[in-house]
This record gives sequence, C-alpha cells and structure tokens, in this order.
Amino acid sequence: MNTPIKQLSIIGPTASGKSDLAIKVAQKIDAYILSIDSLSIYKEIDIVSAKPSKDELQSVKHFGIDELYPDEYFSVEIFINLYKRVKELCLNENKNLIIVGGTSFYLMSLLSGLSPLPTIDAKISSSVKEELSELNECYELLYGADAEYMKNISPNDSYRIEKALLIFRASGLSPSEYFRANPPKPIIENLDIYNIDVERDILRERIKKRTQKMCESGLIDEVCYLEQKYTRAPHSMNSIGIVEVLDFLDGKCTKERLSELISTHTAQLAKRQQTFNRTQFKNVISAKLNELEVLLS
Repeated sequence: MNTPIKQLSIIGPTASGKSDLAIKVAQKIDAYILSIDSLSIYKEIDIVSAKPSKDELQSVKHFGIDELYPDEYFSVEIFINLYKRVKELCLNENKNLIIVGGTSFYLMSLLSGLSPLPTIDAKISSSVKEELSELNECYELLYGADAEYMKNISPNDSYRIEKALLIFRASGLSPSEYFRANPPKPIIENLDIYNIDVERDILRERIKKRTQKMCESGLIDEVCYLEQKYTRAPHSMNSIGIVEVLDFLDGKCTKERLSELISTHTAQLAKRQQTFNRTQFKNVISAKLNELEVLLS
C-alpha cells in the first residue's frame, strides 16, 4: 500500500517568484513539481513563457512543461489527466508534489472537479465523427437543443462541439441537462494553498526587468521561428509576448514600444490573476515571498 503523499500549491501573479520558491521547497521536502502555466505546457515556447532554466528543470523533476507542441490542443481535461498520472508517479516513487503556476484556473479545476462523461461506444463515436463533417449543422443542432451551453462555444470550435455532441448522442440529454444530473466531484481535497502577496509597484518593476531580459535573450527570433513553423493559427500564438512581437513584425510598433506593450499587458494579466486568486480560493495562506520561504522551510 502506497504511503499518502504531501501535496501543496504555490500561486501568485506572473513574475512574483513562484518557480524559484517551488524549487527551493521541492528540494527540502523531496517533491516533484507540476506546472500550471498555460504557455510552459508547450515545447519550443521557451523565452515567451519564461520557463525555468535547464539547470532548474534538472534540479527538480518537473511536469506540465514541454508536454505538447504549440499547435496541439490543450484543455482542462488534459490537465486533470496529467495531474492524475503525476500523482500516481509520486505515490509509486514516494515523492511529495508541489503544484505551481500562474494559471490558477487549472488548480481550481482540480478542486472543483469535472463531471464524468457518459459511456460512449464505438458506434456512437463513429456516428458523431460522420456528423462533424458538417460542423455548422452540428453547431446549429446543439444550439437549438441547448442555447444556454452553446452560447459560450465558438461555431468553429470543433473540439468542444464534438464533446457536446458526444454527450448529446450518448446520454440523450442536452449538455446542460447532463451536467446538472452529473455534478462534478473534486479531484483534490484539503490542499494547502500558499499565495505570494506582492506589492503592485514591485511587481511592475519585476515584470519590466523580465520583459527586457526576454527581449535580450532572443524573443523576436523565437516568435519568428514559431510563426514560420506553426503559422499564427494555433491558440498558443495569441499569447502575451507573441501577439506584440507579431505586431512589431507587421510594422505596427517600434522595438522600444514592443517592450512597453508586453510589460503593460503582462501587468494587466497579473492584476487579473491576483483578483482570481483572491476571489476563487478559500483558506489560502497569503504572505510576502520571503515570509513564505521561511514558512515552508
């Protein structure tokens, strides 16, 4: 029988020092790290995502980093399955687990859970794939049956339309009806969450310095490479740091303005992250970075 592992989470706005703190704590408590960062999940998006260095990644085993290519689909379901695999590995190898990152929505998904999908046999799966050849018709069918659910899905979002149609065909219920009848169950319970509390002026300065470092480290070259290999179509190419560089390449701003725009947009993201963390999580231990280092040592 596996011994229960210790799990904790470190959250905070971008550039607040989460990754460094997580590595220090992981080394002290013999833990692996699971990243909850919507960009670090992608291979080849390195400078833009401000991933930990190669040395840092080797010092502690990381997951949730370099898992997918930029043109591959990423979702909450994929993240939850990744968490389950990492937790099982930790149990088997007698390691603790630290969940860290700025995309706290994924942490919330672990705490709130997802509804189990209905049983989908090969016949239903095959039939739905045939229907999806006419994506617009599928969307209209689902919208007519469940406008409440489908209004939040783009008519071009083939992944979510397929998921909704599978639920509809397998259960005989609209997605909204199905999810009401099958409420989600938490994946994690009783998780200790530590939030890095950082003053806005200090955070803005950290963001500015990190942006300058990104630009000096080859940010423009990285985005040129990503655009050439993957085009601008993937969802990952709409991220802060990439969009601004693409605008620069299109002649819409100067190189000096490029750095300012990335810093401004990153600071706005940090503010949204702070609001989300403050309003969505309960019983969070919030303190300055140096105080958390002492607390978790």
